[in-house]
Amino acid sequence: MAEKIALASCNGMSPNGLVSRVAVGDCKKEHDNVISICMGSTSADIEGQNNEMLMKYPIIAVNGCSGGCVNKILENKGIHVAGTIGVGDVLSDFEVSAKDPFRLDSEAEECVKIIVEELNKLISEM
Repeated sequence: MAEKIALASCNGMSPNGLVSRVAVGDCKKEHDNVISICMGSTSADIEGQNNEMLMKYPIIAVNGCSGGCVNKILENKGIHVAGTIGVGDVLSDFEVSAKDPFRLDSEAEECVKIIVEELNKLISEM
């Protein structure tokens, strides 16, 4: 396993964006070697001040929608993404979905658990 693994969650205002952010937060609590990346700071860092930190650890991108913004932002900065989870893609295999971009109900909490399980699989492979 890598020394540390960085998780980059969606910052979008969709229900799956919220699932992405909560899943990354929950996963980070479970693992001492997991850190999270602020995509707002990464996007705004036009001078590249964060690039050294972004290149230090393998990154798992957690995209909330099919647009794949997390991957695009990192790739546009020349940052390699070691793994990707598409929340919508993963959840399409289940009969649960998030419906609110601001609050988690019990069904959205189930979505979070599913995404955390996917993150844990990727983390264990690194």
